[in-house]
Amino acid sequence: MRCPGIGAAPAILLTVLLAAGGGASAAPLGATDEGPTAEGRIDLATVLRLAGAQNLDIQISQQRLEEARARHRSAVQEFFPWLSPGFVYRRHDGLTQATEGDIVDVHKHSYSPGIVLAAQADVGAALFRSRETSKLVTAAEGSLEAQRSDTVLTAVEGYFDLLRAQAAVDVAKDSVRIARDYEQQLQRAVEVGLALRGDALRVRTQAERAELALRQALVARRVVAARLAETLRLDAAAPLVAEDKELVPLSVVDAGSSVESLVQTALDARPEMRAAQARLAASQDAKDGAVVGPLIPSVGALAFLGGLGGGKTDAPGEFGGSRDYAVTVGWRIGPGGLFDSGRVQAARARLEAARLEAERTRRRVVREVVEAWTRVGSLADQVATAGQGLSAAEEALRLSQERKEFGIAAVLEHILAEQDLTRARNDYVAVVAEYDQAQYGLVRAIGGSAPAPPEPPVEGR
Repeated sequence: MRCPGIGAAPAILLTVLLAAGGGASAAPLGATDEGPTAEGRIDLATVLRLAGAQNLDIQISQQRLEEARARHRSAVQEFFPWLSPGFVYRRHDGLTQATEGDIVDVHKHSYSPGIVLAAQADVGAALFRSRETSKLVTAAEGSLEAQRSDTVLTAVEGYFDLLRAQAAVDVAKDSVRIARDYEQQLQRAVEVGLALRGDALRVRTQAERAELALRQALVARRVVAARLAETLRLDAAAPLVAEDKELVPLSVVDAGSSVESLVQTALDARPEMRAAQARLAASQDAKDGAVVGPLIPSVGALAFLGGLGGGKTDAPGEFGGSRDYAVTVGWRIGPGGLFDSGRVQAARARLEAARLEAERTRRRVVREVVEAWTRVGSLADQVATAGQGLSAAEEALRLSQERKEFGIAAVLEHILAEQDLTRARNDYVAVVAEYDQAQYGLVRAIGGSAPAPPEPPVEGR
């Protein structure tokens, strides 16, 4: 696949068109043509910066990453002991059984202030849970990076849609100017008897259709600007205006590489692949926790450090230091422990689902690379074809204008030439915008970061 050596001629024609459109003397359209006075000017570099910093979807993914990290910290903390400072007071009045077995009437009390240092670790579950949550943190990091790439691509596509909408407005303004100029010429020809009134009405109809297309283009530009503002988390009430005055074919990726090498690059670099592999590893740890974890005993330890005091209610009491220590080792049999077949089967099912999800992600990545690579190659050819069509339409209108004839055939020819030129300009603008979007789409598909906007091609370079 070749990257177009798209000649500078179409780009120069479009540049001239945009410049002419900006100063076109179209018929007044009122406030709709002027639009709000407060405009936010923005360029591609700013779009790339804001898309990665202010988008709500990215911030949501960041919070999910923080949640995954917190869960991992909680899993690790299960290995650490906990403290329980406190004070216990006991009192007994009435009958009780003495050590020798006699039933006696006793009135006594006791109190034991101190600190309990305890540790209870289900070692197997804690071990595999900490490993699982660690993998889930890696998966969340991959998901965040993937969300950032998707958001940046959406913002870039929105910016090129804005450029396309602005160029369409300029095309429509230039079409109105040409139609109105020809309408005035034909009206003068009707007044001196060189043209028919029916021809003048045909030209006026064409001019009104051009006015309608301009109004529709203005609305489309406003809608596209609002959508881009939403993506960048800007105020949609202030319409965005693209700083770039030219919409020219860019080259931000080496589209000459083979599709096989691009696929391999994507499989190694795409964050979705890393996230899927991390989730698969986390499911493996969860399954091991269900199968192997219960074989590892739970370990507990307890130490009471404090004092014990008390005595008979009607006699002086005593108080002194008291220490208690305990160590436990055990296994859990039943639900959540050994021989819990339901838990094991569920863990194995989740592992198999994670394997299938990873394979689906791999196939999706391959498809996206092939689609992006194919689109770039096809659009490169379309840009060249649209440029040739634009040149031919420009020449056809020029020849029609030079004839200075007002017969029926000449009027219809001029109207058709105007329509062909407008369509050719809009086609060229649309194809160039799609080509630039496809370039950034291919960068995203192979797992690369959106590069800074390159310098536009210069004639003779």
